Amino acid sequence: MAPLFVPKDRKSLFRQFLTGMYDAVVITDPNGHILEINPRAEEYFGYAQDEVIDKPISFYIPGLTPEIVQRIRRGLEEDRHMMIDANGMSKDGKKFLCEVTVSIIDLMDPGDLVFTVRNVQRRRKQLVMLRSKENAFEIASGGLFCCDASGAITETNAEFRSMFELKDEEDARRHTFLDFMADDPLPEHFQKALAGEMTVTGLVAESDGDDQEEIEVILAPNRQGRKIVGVVGSVSKS
Repeated sequence: MAPLFVPKDRKSLFRQFLTGMYDAVVITDPNGHILEINPRAEEYFGYAQDEVIDKPISFYIPGLTPEIVQRIRRGLEEDRHMMIDANGMSKDGKKFLCEVTVSIIDLMDPGDLVFTVRNVQRRRKQLVMLRSKENAFEIASGGLFCCDASGAITETNAEFRSMFELKDEEDARRHTFLDFMADDPLPEHFQKALAGEMTVTGLVAESDGDDQEEIEVILAPNRQGRKIVGVVGSVSKS
């Protein structure tokens, strides 16, 4: 009876593995000259494989000069892999931030190098944007807060903590929305926000002495994609 499965050679299996990888993979000889790339590398850098064979890895990543490649090789004698931050260069001359992991593999010849390249340009931009939003959230003149679907406080800014005399963020997270805003119609509006509606409510609150002050409370759904995971809101004095 013929065998049900005929194993392929290691190189064929490895190339299939490379084809399915999310990251760009560049295989070079021990001196850093390109032997093979995967489809993701063609996408990242804009070159077909036959355009880059025998080019130095610095063709893709200018900072990886022959001297640096040899320094990396020496470092790999003690570690299984090495990770570095670098700039990649695409065919159209555009640079992009990338993380490069380098390891040794005996595929074509002993001592060949594998450069696994991950484009982190978009991730870095998102991180900068997130930090900017966090800074804006913290210094906003109105009291800002986030709750989960149960009403538990998950995040507040400095103004909110000052309004409600909370010591710090940890103190704020011991509370719920109803601890601070139990007056009608706010509990009902919290449920409306969970259902996807934004509401604006004006309230009159007692201040020092016999004075009164107007408070505006805005509630809106906190979305992650299409899913509503809680409520975000602001409390400000008119």
